[in-house]
Amino acid sequence: MGLLNRIVQSIEVTHDSNLTITEQLVANYDLLPVEPEKRTWRAYNYIAFWTADTFNINMWMIVSSMIQLGMSWWQAWICTWLGYGVIAPFLVLNARPGAIFHVMFPIVNRTSFGMFGSLWCVFNRAAMACIWYGVQASIGGSCVLVMLRAMWPSIYDLPNSMPASSGTDTRDFLCFFLFWLISLPVIWFPVHKVRHFFLVTPILMPIASITFLIWCIVKAHGIGPIMHQPSTLHGSELGWAMVVSSMSCISNKVTLVTNAPDFASRARTSSAALYPQLFAIPLSAAFVSLIGILVSSSSQAIYGTAIWSPIDLLGNFLNDNPSKATRFGVWFISASFMLSQMGTNICANSVSAGCDLTALFPRFINIRRGGYIAATVGLAMCPWNLLKNSNEFTSYLSAYSVFLSSIAGVMVTEYYIVRKGHYNVKDLYNTERGSWYWYTYGINFRAYTAYISGILINAVGFAGATGRAVPLAATRIYELSFFTGFAVSAIVYWALNRVFPVIGAADTFEEIDVSGYECTARSLRDVEEVDDETKDGGSDHSASKR
Repeated sequence: MGLLNRIVQSIEVTHDSNLTITEQLVANYDLLPVEPEKRTWRAYNYIAFWTADTFNINMWMIVSSMIQLGMSWWQAWICTWLGYGVIAPFLVLNARPGAIFHVMFPIVNRTSFGMFGSLWCVFNRAAMACIWYGVQASIGGSCVLVMLRAMWPSIYDLPNSMPASSGTDTRDFLCFFLFWLISLPVIWFPVHKVRHFFLVTPILMPIASITFLIWCIVKAHGIGPIMHQPSTLHGSELGWAMVVSSMSCISNKVTLVTNAPDFASRARTSSAALYPQLFAIPLSAAFVSLIGILVSSSSQAIYGTAIWSPIDLLGNFLNDNPSKATRFGVWFISASFMLSQMGTNICANSVSAGCDLTALFPRFINIRRGGYIAATVGLAMCPWNLLKNSNEFTSYLSAYSVFLSSIAGVMVTEYYIVRKGHYNVKDLYNTERGSWYWYTYGINFRAYTAYISGILINAVGFAGATGRAVPLAATRIYELSFFTGFAVSAIVYWALNRVFPVIGAADTFEEIDVSGYECTARSLRDVEEVDDETKDGGSDHSASKR
């Protein structure tokens, strides 16, 4: 047992040796409220963050399916504006507790789902982040392939030594692994410092994108036929096509709506995480998608068919003995996309997975270790196999957006309507009966009832999306799954809290920590006891000061 204990202690994260086993289950240094000196994110950091997140290949191609449905380019572009313009306020709403009280998503989620009830929600988000890490890394590998081909054309004909059962070949796996490997050093940096990496994309990608656009227009001698292509949809058919397309944009950001407090917790001021995010999301998405439309339209004039993937288009530029200037141009643009994919993976996946896995195993995992675990899972899951059947993968993502929108509905209702901005930060780390967030054995059954209700409203429609025959009404409800899941879970949660009030429910809105917590030290034991009157009916013994 002595050897086993030494092994366990060697892999534990740094913590106060006086902590009980229970306290080690709910807190470590990375889960505590962010210290003032690490609240370093200013308004321009959030603008850079969202620019880095949206300048990726998925965003570039997002309108392709809309135009293939029969919409004109401007109708598809309006859907992009609508989708990202609508989702931005939801993200800002859910980010607010993080910006005010400087706690991450797993901790904010405890206020509504309970100390231990939150673990299921956190696991859902962690699993999604790990899967997306692998998928984005696989796409990043295609950028590396074009980069290497621009320098060494012979790599395109690299002999394959991998079996067919692997789902890939030596060339593609090599490029995927190189991208995966290059990304690892960035994970090492803590969240309050990684903001510097995101400043690269807002400078580099607009230059690369506009250069790419001008290059394509010159080669095509114009902007191409897509810009003159009329819509083939009319009436209600057009209306629902635009609804579905807008919802696909919303679904693309639901994961980040859920864990919005992760980055908001690093805000220097609460306003830094408000307006910059509210406007940067739709503006950057609209800009990237418009460049994607124009470049793809030009590609149709060049090659006779629209090539929506910028990496595939750059690969075509390398055919037929390109000049040195062409090879350099392809290298520069593909390298820019590679860095952009890396930025997307860090901001949307590795940090999120790190925060979530830290909450699941706080005794052994911190944010840095969690990020590396996400990278390991992303490698082991062979993500290229998911991308081979894009329809099944899209259905899977749509189903997951239902789960996450129901979580977000509960969280937003908890903060703005039930407790109206009132927090008890010390009780976020308190597992004693009677504390604000203990509920019933650490689980808030009001939240879970609401969460399941938000899922059930979309269950029949999801069955229809998998190919089963369902009523048209169910299909329409599912096409609005984010709103139906969010609204139903929010209403049910509000109603249950009216019938079964919780400790700390407030009558007036005021963003205040009733525990009087101040983040001045690491230790969970260094906190003063809180007067029972300030607990508003909470526990007699508070968690110690962080």
